[in-house]
Amino acid sequence: MVSSFKFLAVAATATLALTGFASAHPGEHHATRSLAEVAQRRLFKANAHRSLKACANSAQHRALQERAAARRQAKLFELRQEQQRRRLSLDDVLNKSHKSNLTDITPSVDPSTLFGSTPQCVLEPEVTQGPYYVKGELIRNDIREEQPGIDLYAELQIIDVNTCEPVADYYFDFWHCNSTGVYSGIVAGGNGDKSDLTNINTTFHRGLAPTDENGIVQFTTKFPGHYTSRATHIHILSNHGGEVLSNNTYAGSSVSSVGQLFFDQDLITEVEKTEAYAVNKQELTTNADDGILSEETASGFDPVMQYVYLGSSVEDGIFAWVSVGIDASLSKSVNPAATWTANGGVANQSSGGAGGPGGAGGPGGQPPNGTPPSGSGSGDVGATSAPVPSCRST
Repeated sequence: MVSSFKFLAVAATATLALTGFASAHPGEHHATRSLAEVAQRRLFKANAHRSLKACANSAQHRALQERAAARRQAKLFELRQEQQRRRLSLDDVLNKSHKSNLTDITPSVDPSTLFGSTPQCVLEPEVTQGPYYVKGELIRNDIREEQPGIDLYAELQIIDVNTCEPVADYYFDFWHCNSTGVYSGIVAGGNGDKSDLTNINTTFHRGLAPTDENGIVQFTTKFPGHYTSRATHIHILSNHGGEVLSNNTYAGSSVSSVGQLFFDQDLITEVEKTEAYAVNKQELTTNADDGILSEETASGFDPVMQYVYLGSSVEDGIFAWVSVGIDASLSKSVNPAATWTANGGVANQSSGGAGGPGGAGGPGGQPPNGTPPSGSGSGDVGATSAPVPSCRST
């Protein structure tokens, strides 16, 4: 029933924005916007706000959000049922408390009890691509590999702000650091042990996947860790106009937007108490102290994903979601820090960032310095020194 979905949306309000104002990783120069860039950015936001207000009142938007509510509701039920079955298979099941909030969660539950309000969001056109961006990542939804940590099931819904319609068949890169604050595919001072040259060929927590007819793309990963001077976050980047190659990668595409997703500080605090994250001795930067996040919220935007636990505690897993708008007519070229090839990771020395074996960290500052896993893998690689903005909501 339409009345069951008065909230219309089951996605967190968020806007992904590219800023030249601050770098997304420590160890990188802070760019200064020109007056023309500031004016152009303000004009884009004003136009996007008007477009999104029109979207919110359209029949297409209401119908799309009702479908999204039902789908996410069913997905949450499915994930919780799977989590329960997984727990029942553990040897220590009898030693754990079975008190949970799953009793009343069924596909018929009113979604407003779990999810929030109407999404109104926009992904701004970027000036530069994100740090640690790798071209040619593997097309896959599950990017956990063998990494430790808490399972995170993330769902993004992409809307074209010009038409209020879902954006189908756009490929989204999705990447973040591991539980100890290290990115795969990058060998550099500050990114774990720079003497471990095999990290150039690791691929954990990197992937690429297309949106479906409802503008939905999903990833299964581990909740990201933290590193010095940045709050916990995830990078995303939209690709279009390319082709899927026989080696399960995507090539020949243009980039329309890039941004970051964030999480509630309370959620981060609970995650950081668990074993896989507690061993990370890097200084934890809170959301309140993150330069990019604070700049975005100062403009009235909310870049934080909504979420629910799959069970009675954070260790049972997390289901998180966000709805973002993009201008699908945009097309930008990017200069990746590295490319994944048939022979493994190849650093782009002209990108200005760290990359291949023995590569230097970003210019100045303090890059992440957690402990990376040893050994090589198969997948994606990369690093750059270019700034990435945050996800922002109107």
